[in-house]
Formats: sequence, structure tokens, C-alpha cells
Amino acid sequence: MAALPRLVCASSVLLVVWAGFCSAVCVEVPSETEAVQGTHMKLLCISCMKREEVTASTVVEWFYRPEGGKDEPIYEYRKTNHEFPSRFSGRLQWNGSKDMQDVSITVLNVTLNDSGIYTCNITREFEFEIHRPLFTSSRLIHLTVVEEAGEDFTSVISEIMMYILLVFLTLWLLIEMVYCYRKVSKAEEAAQENATDYLAIPSENKENCAVPVEE
Repeated sequence: MAALPRLVCASSVLLVVWAGFCSAVCVEVPSETEAVQGTHMKLLCISCMKREEVTASTVVEWFYRPEGGKDEPIYEYRKTNHEFPSRFSGRLQWNGSKDMQDVSITVLNVTLNDSGIYTCNITREFEFEIHRPLFTSSRLIHLTVVEEAGEDFTSVISEIMMYILLVFLTLWLLIEMVYCYRKVSKAEEAAQENATDYLAIPSENKENCAVPVEE
């Protein structure tokens, strides 16, 4: 029983350490791949710079490919934002960060026709004194748009584990309460029996009931 609080404390410490670590570095997190129609969907694209101390210019290109179709440009960042005429016209929003490591965009009011493959191309030109090397990276997001939100298997498992833990803690608490109640009851019964036995002793014999003191 005592291991459970220690496990919870250890998990909390690890969570704090992990949160501090993540806040200090750039973490490449994959984007979600399922959206519900009528909602806003953020297409997450994070590309960490290899040399943060070096100045670099960044160009970001977003493409969309429908099922069985070809890539078509939908958005571009080249010092300024530019949205290409497409089925997404007026529905794209830039969500990039100032340091240009997060170059995500958000699709507003997604529809079932927005399902497909989204490509995020990043080109960085580092400004060294002698040369200006180029580094490119690409991210693919296979997005599926559904009519209604379905039950996530992970969330279902988490809920089941939470209920199991609650039941376990409740049973443990009941067992502890019953154990303490019985222990207190036995102590009270023993004290009552001692008092009854003492009262049953004749008055002239009570003086001889003193407990001998051990030397």
C-alpha cells in the first residue's frame, strides 16, 4: 500500500522534469491525423533548427493532394504570408512561431472534402560568413475528416484504468476503516473488561492489586 504514494510522487517528479526539458528545447511533435467536419484543424509542422545561434532565412510551402490527385500549392511563407487560390481560400490561418521552428497552419471549418495528404516543405538558408548552406525538410500529414467524433481507444483505456484505480482506492479505504474500527473496538472491549474485573474485586482486596514495580 505504501508503494502507491511513492509511485505517484515519482511520476509527478518525472512529469515536472520532462516539462522543464521540453520547454527548453524544440520537440518535433507529429500532427493529428483526424478531424471532425465543421471544426478547426491545426496541421502541425515543427522543424527544429540545427544551429539556433546562426541566423537563417526560412521558406515554408504547404501543398495539398486529394485522393488520387496531384499536389497543389495552398499556402506559402516567404518573409510574408501568401495564400494560393484553392478550395481552402479564406480558410487557412498561419500559426507559425517567431523563431520559425513551428510553421503550422490551421484549416478553418474543415469539410469532408478536405481529407487528403498535406505536405509541409521547409527550406532554411543559414547565413555564415563564408558560405550560405541550404537545409530542407518535409512533413507529410494524412488527414481524414469524419462526420462525428469517435471514441479514441487510448482515452477509453485511460478511463477504464481510472475507474479501476478509483475502485481499488475505495476498497483499500474501506479495508483500512474496518481494520481501524475493529482495532478500536477490541481496545475498548479490553478496557471495559479490565474495568469490570476491577469493580468485581472486593474493596478490601483492591489494595493488593497494585502492579509490582520491576527493579
